[in-house]
Amino acid sequence: MKTQNLIGNQYTDGSKTFRAINPSTGKELEGDFQVAGKEDVDKALALAEKAFAVYRNIDKDTKATFLLDIAAGVNAIGDQLIERAMAESGLPMGRLQGERGRTTGQLTMFANLVKEGSWVEAVIDNAQPDRQPAPRPDIRKLLVPMGPAVVFGASNFPLAFSVAGGDTASALAAGCPVIVKAHPAHPGTSALVAEAIKEAAQKNNLPEGVFSMLFDDGYAIGEALVKHPKTKIVTFTGSFRGGTALVKLAQQRQVPIPVFAEMGSINPTIILPEAIENRYQQIAEHYAASITLGAGQFCTNPGLLITVDSQSTGKFKEALGTAIAKIAPATMLTAGIHHNFEKLSAEVLSEQGVEVLGKSASENGTKSNQAVPLVAEVSVVDFLKNPKLSEEVFGPFSLLVVAASVVELEQVIAALQGQLTASVVADGEDLINYKDPINSLVTIAGRVILNNVPTGVEVVPSMQHGGPYPATSDGRFTSVGTGAIKRFVRPVAFQNWAPDLLPPELKDANPLGIWRSVDGVFTK
Repeated sequence: MKTQNLIGNQYTDGSKTFRAINPSTGKELEGDFQVAGKEDVDKALALAEKAFAVYRNIDKDTKATFLLDIAAGVNAIGDQLIERAMAESGLPMGRLQGERGRTTGQLTMFANLVKEGSWVEAVIDNAQPDRQPAPRPDIRKLLVPMGPAVVFGASNFPLAFSVAGGDTASALAAGCPVIVKAHPAHPGTSALVAEAIKEAAQKNNLPEGVFSMLFDDGYAIGEALVKHPKTKIVTFTGSFRGGTALVKLAQQRQVPIPVFAEMGSINPTIILPEAIENRYQQIAEHYAASITLGAGQFCTNPGLLITVDSQSTGKFKEALGTAIAKIAPATMLTAGIHHNFEKLSAEVLSEQGVEVLGKSASENGTKSNQAVPLVAEVSVVDFLKNPKLSEEVFGPFSLLVVAASVVELEQVIAALQGQLTASVVADGEDLINYKDPINSLVTIAGRVILNNVPTGVEVVPSMQHGGPYPATSDGRFTSVGTGAIKRFVRPVAFQNWAPDLLPPELKDANPLGIWRSVDGVFTK
């Protein structure tokens, strides 16, 4: 395991070092990781800019093989990767083995996308020289990569949203070199994966600088990367505060650039009366498990439950409180995240009208940074007059709001800001009786779910993982699924170009055999 910064194919030292902390024990882990300097940022982006001139034109088969070789390299690290990730995150083996599979699966998905080739959305409108009153020129359009991309590793997914995660995979698939700012919570995990990417790049004879990774124990290097004039795009998964800070930095540049920041969500769930009447116990247990999954450290955690008062509401509340009480505390990813959870959950409980509905019956164990699962309750009146109750509490926490009528339910939904997800739990007549508030969820969420929990994000082309602000900085895009590639490209039209000068995707003979729109008809 290398502890240095990786700039192209070279490892470099920094002026100071830091160590990872095992959140389960609070103790330092092996490895003195080198903190990058501003000169490292300059070198990495100079190499990336130079590599972009070549990599943007690399043939699709080579690019696909590169992504597949990264996936194979990540798998080849074996148990060492899982063991280091467990030590740095406190996450269990099974979760991390699954996350490794998701990581390599994403790489394979983008390799297949690139190899097929139609993702460039080629459009051809042939010339009409005889059109009246004026001829129409030949115009052809496709998506092209934007340039060097900076990817911020996420704290809660040390593999799938990190060095070789979805952002890196989709950027490389698009033709953009990547500079990763490794998350300081899991530098060893990051280093192991970075080595696999370097080896895959060298194996495929790709230009040096197509990938680099820098360490930082604070914010200086991340800020320098965003402000650097050679950076063309930034992706981030984390807090609202962190995401908005990066967006502001990018907007303040002489040449502003896009920042695609996923910034959290409370993921409201509407649980309707007939469903509660029929299966209150099942729903309570299902949502208690979702609220506490992974110590609640998912951006899709159901942090707000909304129901309409009925004869069975009391039974549901009792069942939910009992289910939460049975769930043991769990170790959070870092001491900082645990401290923030303790602070924010305590603040919510101190707000007017908020009462504890259920709390883990277990006390904190002997391990450090353990969060106690908690569900609270508040009235619609108190919820609506207190914006703080709509803010995310990152961890095993949820707030239940009981509406007295459809009108109050609609008022609660109308008060919510943009969300990654919104869920509906309904049976039979519920879908008819509450049609309007259910339909309104489409206006605030990127993914609307029926009779299932929001935790668990499938990596498939149809997935939309992004929602209106403040869930993300731009709700038109997704960070999961093949659509994630669109964050790293822009459209370019070619007008009246000689056929032999056109990109292969736009040539009349269609040498790549991709799907294209030709004069309004999709065809190969």
